[in-house]
Amino acid sequence: MDKKILIKNARAIVSCDGEDRVYRDADMLIEGPRILAIGRDLMNQRDPVSGREWKQEEVQVIQAEGKFVYPGLINTHHHFFQTFVRNLITIDYPNMMVMDWIDKIYRIFQNIDSDVIYYSTLTSFADLIKHGCTCAFDHQYCYTRKTGKSPVDRQMEAAELLGIRYHAGRGTNTLPGSEGSSIPDNMLETTDEFLKDCDRLIGLYHDPRPFSMKQIVMAPCQPINCRRDTFAETVAMAREKGVRMHTHLGEGENEGMMARWGKRTMDWCGEMGFIGEDVWYAHDWEVTKEEYRVLAATGTGVSHCPAPAVLGGFPILNIKEMREAGILVSLGCDGSATNDSSNLLDALRMAYLMQANHTKERGGCVSAYDMLKVATVNGAKTLGRGDLGSLEAGKAADLFMIDTETLELAGALHDPKNLLARVGLTGPVWMTMINGNIVYK
Repeated sequence: MDKKILIKNARAIVSCDGEDRVYRDADMLIEGPRILAIGRDLMNQRDPVSGREWKQEEVQVIQAEGKFVYPGLINTHHHFFQTFVRNLITIDYPNMMVMDWIDKIYRIFQNIDSDVIYYSTLTSFADLIKHGCTCAFDHQYCYTRKTGKSPVDRQMEAAELLGIRYHAGRGTNTLPGSEGSSIPDNMLETTDEFLKDCDRLIGLYHDPRPFSMKQIVMAPCQPINCRRDTFAETVAMAREKGVRMHTHLGEGENEGMMARWGKRTMDWCGEMGFIGEDVWYAHDWEVTKEEYRVLAATGTGVSHCPAPAVLGGFPILNIKEMREAGILVSLGCDGSATNDSSNLLDALRMAYLMQANHTKERGGCVSAYDMLKVATVNGAKTLGRGDLGSLEAGKAADLFMIDTETLELAGALHDPKNLLARVGLTGPVWMTMINGNIVYK
């Protein structure tokens, strides 16, 4: 039997459940990876499973007076391998268009080896965990002659070491520069190479069971730098294997896609079936109102990455309109070379402020709490994780806690739901728990 953990007398537990409940001066009882109960004075009650009285020695107590408890944040788009080219002013993303930046930065990426993948992933995971992230997706498309096929394997090593839930996006680029891509020849793969390695990784790591710590996503990097058959064959294999799909879309490539194919990227993807409830796109700041309807009707998700949008001076998604249209929007850090951190609390704050600035004249802004649910509930839905995203009995014990008894939060504790993005709490949290294990404190 797993030992139980009692988070005792938390000042507030923000559940993000379907009723948006906030529990005040409450306890949370955890057994193994799952939450058993949330309520007051749980130690004075009987075990909700067996009905017998508790024995003190069976329970590890975490005293949580003065703490707010939140569901773990879920990151739905990142590029860990870029960590060691942060703050690289020689290739200054804010002063370049995306396609130009890609052309220059890949000349650096082609030098990455297996150890860079491992240590950059460790650095990113540590940053994410310290700032309340409990489940992360990374879009790993950096395959060089030096890395071979090892990147996802090295990332899984790092994830297991730190105890974070990891969804690995196995990316690829398959179109050579001679046919119009921005990819150096020594970073290209064939579609067959890509599919063979996806099959290997799915067999080794993909665990679809509740409380799974490892999953695989098939994620060709972007349509503008891949052959058509790469996407078509991805759809066939992913649906046969029961894994999700992801790509970059609507971030400046539509003009090139129109020139090459005579259609916008989403139409191109839709023709091959690379769209639907098992698919989500990164960025999509080129999305049109007509495409709103397509995204909503198909259940296709969008990962909103605020940092690169602001740094690049790109159009800001209207999340209020997208939510009202029925589009599933989640939150991502994006790559370290276009963000310079792996701090999802910072992305949450930035996303909220962007919406306040952008949408006030267009019918009102989403609340700071709405943005928290984008980063938790919607992240879980995007990754197909019904066991994550909120704090309620039966779901995974993925959470973080903040200490409210600090000077910088004096006078700001009126509303625990809106606190994080509204007040701008972006530093390290007090504690992070993943799958019932304390991984940072």
